[in-house]
Amino acid sequence: MAINLNSFLAAGAVALAATGLCAPAFATDIHTAHPKATSVLKAKAKHKTAKKADEKPAAGDEPESSIADSVAVNYSCELNNKVVIYTNDKDDGHISLRWQNHLHRMDRVGTTTGAQRFENQDLGLIWIGIPAKGILLDSKHNHQLANECKTAEQAHGMVAAVTGERKS
Repeated sequence: MAINLNSFLAAGAVALAATGLCAPAFATDIHTAHPKATSVLKAKAKHKTAKKADEKPAAGDEPESSIADSVAVNYSCELNNKVVIYTNDKDDGHISLRWQNHLHRMDRVGTTTGAQRFENQDLGLIWIGIPAKGILLDSKHNHQLANECKTAEQAHGMVAAVTGERKS
């Protein structure tokens, strides 16, 4: 019986491949990494850690402002938006503003017009209060978040002015 050498080698290669003892020439060990790649990955990780330490808190990471001993004023705005302003007699340089279930500390900014202006520069929030209404702005994205924000008293004053009612 003559054995064909080619069929014998082909059968052996199939057997070795089936048992996993033979690997293609292009395969490499996945546990060994190129030394340059390792140093690049370590440098990126170090940079990311250093960057996180220097970053200011993100919108969701901001520590909540304390509203103990504060007076709450509820504002109803256009499009069924709600804003609550918490003021404290002991600290007239700050307010706490509740917007979309988040409480933000806002710093007073002086104005020449007499309007009350408060800002949170980290988030880009600006609250402007005038006797007729309040407005909440997003300075980072340059748009209004809430407009025509009025307390119940301000809204009643507008209805009275339209209907001709007089305050007694």
